[in-house]
Amino acid sequence: MKKFVLIVFCCLCVTLGYSQRFIGSLILGGNLSQVEGDDVRGYRKPGFVGGASVMIALDKKMQWFATVELLYTQKGSRSSTTRPFDTTNYAPATFLDVNRSAEFHPSAKYKCRIDLDYVEIPVLFHYEDWHTGCAFGLGFAWGRLVRAQEWYNGFKRNTSINSGTYRTSDWSVVADVKFMLYKGLKLEFRFQYSLAPIRNFVIEYSNTTLPTEYKKQYNNMFSLRLVYSFKEKYTENMHENKRGERVGVKWIRDVNLYDE
Repeated sequence: MKKFVLIVFCCLCVTLGYSQRFIGSLILGGNLSQVEGDDVRGYRKPGFVGGASVMIALDKKMQWFATVELLYTQKGSRSSTTRPFDTTNYAPATFLDVNRSAEFHPSAKYKCRIDLDYVEIPVLFHYEDWHTGCAFGLGFAWGRLVRAQEWYNGFKRNTSINSGTYRTSDWSVVADVKFMLYKGLKLEFRFQYSLAPIRNFVIEYSNTTLPTEYKKQYNNMFSLRLVYSFKEKYTENMHENKRGERVGVKWIRDVNLYDE
């Protein structure tokens, strides 16, 4: 996996110097996420996202792009309230990995929390409207789990990337929209949802007549990111409407300079 990520990163770097129509960017932002199916609803888990990307122009007008990114992103869920169950209501095997040697704090701020960190490679296709400076994208992402931790009702579980609790690969669908702030600086909103379960959670009740439950869990996330593109070439927008007023944003990409 490390070799694969290194190869992707090297390809991103090499392509920057190969063609004028390859645009490299840095990405920095934050996530608000939840784990669908864990009984903790709401986008309450903040996380970091950062990395780099390469945009490849697919047409001469530079309106259609293929974008490849290499990211470090934090997902998961959290709740400051106790779940509607506790570990004593389950069969011993269900919470066998609860670390009971750790001190239990009933007043802990986050009584239930899941931390999932990924190295992620999204691939998207974008359409950019030069009139507004907006770009709309849709694609897929593959993520490799590099860190995993869990707390349930104040107890820390022995969850790790090697425990088999969560799948190490996460395939997801991605949609985003970008707004130009100034020349190469853009503000981006992104939504991402897992295509396959990241875990099949088995609940076995003890001392009750309730049947065993099986819950599929999915990553579900919104992101707000700043994207800064290097060496993008812009010119002042001189397009006017019938009233003589400028159409669209002040700066637009100078397509002609990319052919030099």
